[in-house]
Amino acid sequence: MSDIFSHAALSNLAEFSVSELSGSIKRTVETAFEQVRVRGEISGYRGPHSSGHAYFSLKDDRARIDAVIWKGTFSRLKFRPEEGMEVIATGKITTFPGSSKYQIVIESLEPAGAGALMALLEDRRRRLAAEGLFDPARKRPLPFMPRVIGVVTSPTGAVIRDILHRISDRFPVHVVVWPVKVQGEGSGEEVANAIRGFNALQPGGEIARPDVLIVARGGGSLEDLWSFNDEIVVRAAAESEIPLISAVGHETDTTLIDYAADVRAPTPTGAAEMAVPVRAELEAQLSGLAARLSGSVLRQMDNRRQGVRALVRALPSLDQLLALPRRRFDEAASGVGRGLELTTLNKRRAFERSASGLRPETLLNGLKHHRQRITERIHRAETLVERRLLQGKGRVDSFDSALRSLPARLLGQLERQKERVVTASRRADTAVLHRMAQNRSGLAAHDRILQSLSYKNVLNRGYAVIRDEENRPLTRAAAIASGAVVSMEFADGRVSAITTGEGTSSPEATVAPKKKPVKPAPSDPGNQGSLF
Repeated sequence: MSDIFSHAALSNLAEFSVSELSGSIKRTVETAFEQVRVRGEISGYRGPHSSGHAYFSLKDDRARIDAVIWKGTFSRLKFRPEEGMEVIATGKITTFPGSSKYQIVIESLEPAGAGALMALLEDRRRRLAAEGLFDPARKRPLPFMPRVIGVVTSPTGAVIRDILHRISDRFPVHVVVWPVKVQGEGSGEEVANAIRGFNALQPGGEIARPDVLIVARGGGSLEDLWSFNDEIVVRAAAESEIPLISAVGHETDTTLIDYAADVRAPTPTGAAEMAVPVRAELEAQLSGLAARLSGSVLRQMDNRRQGVRALVRALPSLDQLLALPRRRFDEAASGVGRGLELTTLNKRRAFERSASGLRPETLLNGLKHHRQRITERIHRAETLVERRLLQGKGRVDSFDSALRSLPARLLGQLERQKERVVTASRRADTAVLHRMAQNRSGLAAHDRILQSLSYKNVLNRGYAVIRDEENRPLTRAAAIASGAVVSMEFADGRVSAITTGEGTSSPEATVAPKKKPVKPAPSDPGNQGSLF
């Protein structure tokens, strides 16, 4: 009886479809947990999806819950979520009917206390330092007097006004401002893009390439300055080829870009003071150096003038300098007369010695001696020519005798060659006749074989060859149609005929292939003709 009542009670329950039940659960959960705050560790975060939404999980040591941040909410977050970060999420619990799961839709997100942010910041600082991004060897000195200064900051804050005012007071130069957001979502990417954009400018382009960069922002909390702790900003500052000054926050504020920058300024105003010198001080220093240079030149000239005067006093007088040369000149002038007389006397004596050897007898004896030598040489030449003529005549006589005996030898050689030719001709005739006999016997044998294999012999026994209009042999009756024109070849000739009857063409009928015409045998096998 109890089973009957139990079954009746179950049959009275309301019936829901799956969609209705899922919708009811969804409304119940959203009503019960319309606004909650959940503390947990981010797990499975891979950045925003292509749609702009971010999907991940929050977990602790015993449980986990799926979480989602819609695109509009994600763009308003003060800092970017990271894997393993402990956060406090505020939102509502909802379900996803498609998979029977529940999740928290996050409306705001904040780190779980400043200690968590500091731990994250310290961990990131150690990791980037291990890569060498903060190495002092990478830092470059600032130019002493830059012509163009690039400033990366917000265009509406007081920072840019302070920088421009201080640069104008100290040393007016050309300033190029790259406006960026310095707080909130996307500010880190804008700052990094501005640094890389300044480095991408070409010298002499439409926009002047800065000689030094200033990345500046006013003071604020750790969350407000978090964009300058972003890894993309730190890497852009470390990769900058232009010297970079970090001026983020007040003197007590420290961000990771301060470690990567070439110089850290305590304030934006201090960065402007580091970037340019004081023009008035430079002018005063230049005036002082010019005065010192002028005094040094005057003192040096006085010292040199005094030194020249001392050297002049130490020099001997003109008479003292010319006394010795004048004495030598006088001595030389007095000896010129005696020298000329001695030279004339010596030359006369030398002439007389040469003239004594130039008598006519000496010249005649010399001519006679040379004439005798020439006569002897002519005689020797004539003797040599006669000897050479005799030798040439003997060679000519020997050649003449050899030429006279040459025809007899040539005739003998011609006779011997003629006999060899006659003998070779006889042998060739014999070989040709023998080879012709062999070829004639071979041709006769081949002709006999051809005659024995010719179909003409079959026709002589009473058979005939039937051919169609194309002169193809027909081997089956089924291949001949009624009324077809055929030719019949007998032993003594051909006749044409028209077929009658019911000849049908069969698929199996075959047509004999066309045979190559056989060359008729010669009427006289014995008469082969000549091969030549």
